[in-house]
Amino acid sequence: MGTTPSEKLSAAKHGAIDLWSGGRGKVLTAVAGGWFLSIGVRMIYPVMIPYLRSVYGLDLTSAGLLLTTLFLAYAIGQFPGGILSDRFGERVTLSVSALISAITLTLVVTARSPIILFSATALFGFGTALYAVGRYTVLTRLYTDRLGAANGITAASQDAGQSIMPPIASVIAAVTLWQYGFGFAVPLFLLSAAALWLIVPPLPPEPSEKDTGFSVETLRILGTELRQQSVIYATAVLILGLLVWQAFTSFYPTYLVEEKELSTTAASLLFGAFFALGILIKPLAGAAYDRFGIRRSLTIVATGPTIGLLALPFAQRLWTLTLVTALVSTLLGFATVVEPSLLSSLPEDVRGTGFGVLRSVAFSIGATSPALFGAAADRGFFDEVFMLLAVLAMGMIVLAFRIPERPEPAQNAPE
Repeated sequence: MGTTPSEKLSAAKHGAIDLWSGGRGKVLTAVAGGWFLSIGVRMIYPVMIPYLRSVYGLDLTSAGLLLTTLFLAYAIGQFPGGILSDRFGERVTLSVSALISAITLTLVVTARSPIILFSATALFGFGTALYAVGRYTVLTRLYTDRLGAANGITAASQDAGQSIMPPIASVIAAVTLWQYGFGFAVPLFLLSAAALWLIVPPLPPEPSEKDTGFSVETLRILGTELRQQSVIYATAVLILGLLVWQAFTSFYPTYLVEEKELSTTAASLLFGAFFALGILIKPLAGAAYDRFGIRRSLTIVATGPTIGLLALPFAQRLWTLTLVTALVSTLLGFATVVEPSLLSSLPEDVRGTGFGVLRSVAFSIGATSPALFGAAADRGFFDEVFMLLAVLAMGMIVLAFRIPERPEPAQNAPE
């Protein structure tokens, strides 16, 4: 006999209460709020590219290199972020990340030359990267029984930030100065840093004989674990997804303005709608993973961008561009499916460090796509590169069937 609507509502209410119990709700809110800012502000860059090109005389290749700098610094920061989370705890790592983001964003808006702009952008990317691994590990520590739901809320906050912050920045830049399109976020980062320090619990004390730092033994354990088939193929899918995602998000607003002749405001709203759909897509992708496994769920989330990116060069009217945007937005669910598989494959004692290594590798490779995309667009291959991205999305589907459905839970590392 099926579950009645009232029983479903009662279960949902009980789940929400459980997420908030024991003071965990305040931590979840603070962590999700910081992630909202970190990724939301990072996605302001693509909608500000027209302003940055005008002020600093950047062509599409240089603009792509700026975004590659942002994403590469974000990639490099994953590894130390994982080590810091394992060593000092998430309260320190997350608070410091928000503080660094506030300081470096101030440098971005006061930059007087392209060199300073690039340098400040790299520092900002590195600062936000420190947040990425810690927000996973703190929830893994607090929500052993409700991790999927907690991660889903944090993932939704990310997409809320990406859907809300770029349009706000675009409107502020249009009616005032472009610097305020970035600068309005500085006090928000400072507030976030204070909230995270006050709310996130410190790392519990470990036995004195236990080494939580980065050591030769850690390297040996990681070398063994990272050779698992589930890790290798899932990381390959993560790389392909990031190549597509970073190239698409870097230049989609510019493409809509320069090739489809939309206004900057309309392009930023469509760009925001792309991420707004992720608020719905990511929980659905997580549910699909739980029900169908990684192969079918990855196929579902990668089919949309494959079709949408192939159709994009032929879409001319606003309604067709909206439909294409909706199709491509299913890509936003790929990390929700892949990253839990990677986390569950790693031993708890080196989970932060191991996950940081994998994310650094994947994001470093993915970071190359904006520069390559911009160089191709400068040479008149805007449409063709979008089609190439569709091929990469199709490759995610092929690799999905090489990933074991349910990787064996990783054993704790020997102490």
